[in-house]
Amino acid sequence: MTETSAPRLLGPAEVRELAARLDLRPTKQRGQNFVIDANTVRRIVRESGVVDGEVVVEVGPGLGSLTLALLEVGATVTAIEVDPLLAAELPSTIAAFAPAQADRFQVVLADAMTVDVVPGPAPQALVANLPYNVSVPVLLHLMALLPSLEHGLVMVQAEVADRLAAPPGSKTYGVPSAKAAWFADVRRAGAIGRNVFWPAPNVDSGLVAWTHHAPPTDEVTREQVFAVIDASFAQRRKALRGALRNLAGGSGPAEAALLAAGIDPLTRGEALGIDEFVALTIALQEHAVVPGSADE
Repeated sequence: MTETSAPRLLGPAEVRELAARLDLRPTKQRGQNFVIDANTVRRIVRESGVVDGEVVVEVGPGLGSLTLALLEVGATVTAIEVDPLLAAELPSTIAAFAPAQADRFQVVLADAMTVDVVPGPAPQALVANLPYNVSVPVLLHLMALLPSLEHGLVMVQAEVADRLAAPPGSKTYGVPSAKAAWFADVRRAGAIGRNVFWPAPNVDSGLVAWTHHAPPTDEVTREQVFAVIDASFAQRRKALRGALRNLAGGSGPAEAALLAAGIDPLTRGEALGIDEFVALTIALQEHAVVPGSADE
């Protein structure tokens, strides 16, 4: 891409000008905090590993700051935006700031929590500044919906980033950590200051990078494993023998399944990695009936 054809990125003046023209008032309900720093969006794209020619799905593009940075490196971008006002404006912004890349961009008006089809070529990467109040369910939903995804990077609330990347046994390890591990190897990829947003959020932000891997089993379903994960953490301080009692149909079947999986019945859920949850789910199939669960 030649320098003259490269997109212009949005800075504080451009973001505020766009917002004023749209009479836009960012809402906490939709987690609307727009990045106003070009160096930050370039850093996000760099950390994501997206390269020229890749197809990227972006969630919550807002006014287009990150979208333009993705187009700058040669990516094709499908942006999912729930706000009709922002979704309608995005094509004009791309045409104005990145006219040479406009044919590599499309916007989909949809809720990323419930979208069931992402049109266009299968995306290889997910890069997004996720709305903080729904970041985990959105990420898990898209990981399940789009098996073509090979890698990605999301910006989320710092505490959520810690939970997503936490290893078994740590204080922050929980349901998000275990479920994300079904799909990918997850790692923390840095922190983002509050002053790069408008309006500035009242929480710190963190980057989470991930690399897809094959499902850890085909003997039981993801829904069955997730049901066991949910039950294991529903009463976090309880030993698994008690935590799984309702799911297994009693403490006896729960203990038998745990022993069959090679897990001490007095172990807590926070000690198990995804492979142990898989082994436990398989054992529970032999000792109890394990229903499926919805992604959370």
